[in-house]
Amino acid sequence: MRVSKTMLQQFQALVTRGKSPATLETLTRADLPAASTVRTKTPEECDTLVQVEYSTLNYKDALVLTGKYPGLKPPMVGGIDLVGKVLETKSDTLKVGDSIVVNGWGIGTDHWGGYAGEARIKSSWAIPLPPSLSPQCAAKIGTAGYTAMLCVQAIEANGVKPSDGTVLVTGATGGVGSVSILLLSQLGYKVAALSGKAATESDYLKSLGASEVLERSEFEGDPKPLAKERFAGCSDSCGGKILANVLSMTKSFGAVAACGLAGGMPLNTTVAPFILRGVTLAGIDSVFLPREKRLAAYDRFGPMLTPDKLGLICGEDKTVSLGELPDLGKLMLQGKVKGRYIVDVSK
Repeated sequence: MRVSKTMLQQFQALVTRGKSPATLETLTRADLPAASTVRTKTPEECDTLVQVEYSTLNYKDALVLTGKYPGLKPPMVGGIDLVGKVLETKSDTLKVGDSIVVNGWGIGTDHWGGYAGEARIKSSWAIPLPPSLSPQCAAKIGTAGYTAMLCVQAIEANGVKPSDGTVLVTGATGGVGSVSILLLSQLGYKVAALSGKAATESDYLKSLGASEVLERSEFEGDPKPLAKERFAGCSDSCGGKILANVLSMTKSFGAVAACGLAGGMPLNTTVAPFILRGVTLAGIDSVFLPREKRLAAYDRFGPMLTPDKLGLICGEDKTVSLGELPDLGKLMLQGKVKGRYIVDVSK
């Protein structure tokens, strides 16, 4: 049987095959999954082949890289973000040569993602590279920055204005937190940054636009039903006791956007903030957000994330190769990573 040359196209990929760290392997297009079962019981065709240019490093990626992602079904190629060009497609909305961005949709955790020279995806997962962004800038934003956009969008949509008072950003040195500070400060909000590294990272956080930096330990005790009103809103990526304390400190008719669980999944709170102060807890699901809403978020906030702003959280020294990722993933799980890293798949 004759095998087509395209099926023999080789590329490097970082593959997790169990509970051990991911390793670099050489794959071919024949190895890529032809269908996906993400959010469906019946496999659906992956109608688009992409040449991956850039990916990113996120907390989920770190878990996959180290073989610790809950429910991981190996073999898996991590990378919950990818930026690249269309090589082949059966889609009516894409054409060969188009530059695209994919954030979420289960890639990198439930479907092979961006840690490979090529990826086969469903065309419905992709959005066009926004005209205001270069491929590198789109990667620097990634899922973390796009999630931050959604958090800020929720705070605005629930009526919180700069004149209402300080907006808190938890997990401030992480990707979501860093971009949240950049966006909120440019929109005129006074931003308080919450970090477990307040003493050492104050200068960095203030360079992003934070007015003050608070120590995380202040928010890690058992929460009261209601505490002193301190914040008009919050972008929270921590969950757990931190989120419960934030809710108790939120001003009347304030809004808290919750997008993460770095501080734990349980939420030990009461209805008091909601029924006595009218506080809104807005949940953020960035993974499966419909395409139109993704485009709206990028259109609104993408132009604000200029190369100089993104350079504050992801400088040239934070562009890494696939081979550097396993060690970086370990450091991320230890809380030793600041800002954003992007992955140049060609390095």
